[in-house]
Formats: sequence, C-alpha cells, structure tokens
Amino acid sequence: MTAHSSVGQASDTSRQNVMWLIFTLAIVTYLDRLCISAAMPAIGEDFGLTAVQKGWVFSAFTFAYAAFEIPSGWLGDRFGARAALARIVTWWSAFTMLTGAVVGYWSLVIVRFLFGAGEAGAFPNIAKAVAQKMPAAMQGRALSVSFLGLALGAALSPLLVFPLVAWQGWRVTFVLFGLMGLVWCWVWLSVYREPERAAPSPVARRRINWWRLFTHRNLICIGCMYFAFAYGLYFYITWLPTYLLEARGFSVDLAKWLTALPWAFSAVGFWTGGWLTDRIAARSGNLRAARCWLGASGYTLSALTLLLVAQVQSDVAAALLLGVALSFQTVTIAAAWSVCLDVGRSHAGVVSGFMNTVGNIGGAICPLVVGYAVDKLHSWTMPFYAMAGIFVIGAVLWLRVDPYEQLLIEQ
Repeated sequence: MTAHSSVGQASDTSRQNVMWLIFTLAIVTYLDRLCISAAMPAIGEDFGLTAVQKGWVFSAFTFAYAAFEIPSGWLGDRFGARAALARIVTWWSAFTMLTGAVVGYWSLVIVRFLFGAGEAGAFPNIAKAVAQKMPAAMQGRALSVSFLGLALGAALSPLLVFPLVAWQGWRVTFVLFGLMGLVWCWVWLSVYREPERAAPSPVARRRINWWRLFTHRNLICIGCMYFAFAYGLYFYITWLPTYLLEARGFSVDLAKWLTALPWAFSAVGFWTGGWLTDRIAARSGNLRAARCWLGASGYTLSALTLLLVAQVQSDVAAALLLGVALSFQTVTIAAAWSVCLDVGRSHAGVVSGFMNTVGNIGGAICPLVVGYAVDKLHSWTMPFYAMAGIFVIGAVLWLRVDPYEQLLIEQ
C-alpha cells in the first residue's frame, strides 16, 4: 500500500484522532516554549541579567532549533512521524524540567540550547503526520488546527506562568510544564499508528542530493520568505512580556492578559488562513493565489500595522495593534506549510525542515536585535521598524515562490 492510498483510506475516526493529537501537541509545544518569556522578569532579577544576556538566552533555543530542523525532518521522512515526534517530545520535556535546575547565565544558555535541539522538527513532523493521514483537500485546514493549538498554548502560557511564578517560583513552574509533554507522549504512542506499508517506498530509499536541496531556487525563496515569519513571531515569543512591562509600563497583572491578547488575535488568523488557502485552491485551482498572493498580502498588512505600533503614543492602542499585526501575519502560515507539501511530496519533512531552519535563523536574530536595541540604543521603537522592513522583503519573496515546481532532490 502506498502512502497516498493510505491517506485516502484513513478512517474518519483516525483523522479525528490525528487532529486532536496535533492540536494538543501544539498547545504543549508553545506552553513550554513561551514559559521562558513569561518567567524571564523573575529569572533576570535572580541572576542579574542584562537585556543583551536575556536576548542570548532567548536565541540559544532558536539557534539550536534551526540547526536541527532538517535532520529531524529527515528522520520523520525516514522512520515516520510516530517515532520522530515521540523522541522530540521526550527530549524537550526533559530539558524543560532541567531549566528549573540552572544556576546562572551560562547554565541557562546551555540548557535552552539543548532544549531547542530537542524540540527541532516538531512542526515538520506534524506536517508529515498530516500528509500521511489527510487528503490533499483537507491539509490546509488540518495544519490550521495545529496552529490554533499553538495560539492557545501561547495565550495560556502567560496566564499560567505569571501566577505560578508568584505562587511557587519559576523553577517548579518549569518542572510542571515539562511533565505535560511526557503525558502527551504516552498518549501519542498509544493512539497514533503509521500508515501500513510492507516496505519503504522506492523514493524513501533514495539518497537525498543535499547540494541540490540547498541550492534549489524555489526552496531558497520558500526558506527566505519564512525567515520574515519567524523573525516577527519571535518578538511575541520572547520579548512581548518585557516590552509591555518596561516599555509600556503595564502592571504584572495587566501584562499577563495583554501578553495573551495577540495570541488570541492570532487564532483568528491561523484559522482564517487555513480556510482561505484551501478555499481559494479549490474554487480557482490557482495555487499561486492560494499560497503566494495570500502570503504576500498578510505580510504587507502586518508590516503596515507594526509601523503604527512604533509610532502610537497610547499604550493600550499599541497592545491592541500588536494583536492585529500578529493576526495578519498568522493568516500566512497555513499557506507556507501547504507550499512545503505542494513542492515536497514524499520529502515533505525535509522540505518543511529546510523552510523552518531558515525561518528560525530569523527567529534567533530577532531577540538579539531587540536586546541590543534596548541595551545599547535605548530604543523600543527601532525593533518594530526592523520587523516591518523584513516583512516587506518577505512579501516580495512570497511572490517569487512557485507552488507548482516540485523538488527533485534524490540522487
């Protein structure tokens, strides 16, 4: 039985199980990933961290995450999403708990780096599971389900972390969050089954021509386009609570809600984007419109909104505009991951891993840019101008992507 026929024959119950599993995984992923940003004010006070040091702590995760995306995506292509995601979740859960045992700046950087190495490949392998279990017409919406989980996990994180840190300290909070991942992993191994195949397909047995992969024009455009997405996203993942507390002067109680607000806005963008990319593709048959035009439009609107954030004087208006900017940005994500399935086919894990690798280089750079801007230039507005400019470049790159050009990257 081929992978394609397995998808076609997957039962409705099996598909619902996959949707719930990837939804809950995305929740746990972003609960654990954003725990550090909500806890950073307390951690920074305990260890006396500067803004630049906080930026390096944030970026240590993302540099490792970017470096291990392609290997983790390849493991999913080679051994299946079941084994790959079980390894990923177990690893990152262990290092989430170990974050609570750090003793200073350098141990915190090392643990966050290893945490990032472990979590790498989570979303490429979610995409792999979607490709295995879902028909093509449902894949955009299925990916949107995982992104809705992302938004929910990100929104819940500050609402949970701020009170937990105040109640029992940041160290115990990381242990509790890590345990959630281990519970998910047990359920995943109990429920999820790979599509039945007597042996690996001939394509899966072929060796990938890595040089052809890394130099393919279409894939370079996809990766560089996603650089803009991750660059913008990591401001919200890392610096948003600190920005609201220090730059806008909100109280801790109000900041936890305003930190959650953009993620609530983003849920609308995630779902709308998944629905739109499938709807446009089905009605018009035009993948360029469904993927590229949608992506370029979302980036452009997000850039314009970020310029308003940098200029507005009202603190409340700035917080609301950040939510609007993130919602425009997240409209594009289902199109981006759907493009990986369009052009990658049986190598969807490697292709999405490549895209996420390049994207997370942007995600690693953003916290450092913000840290240096705040520490050296004493500016909270310059980071927003930088984000807006990068989104404009990303919109141009979206228009250079060809969703019809499938990658031939086997030896």
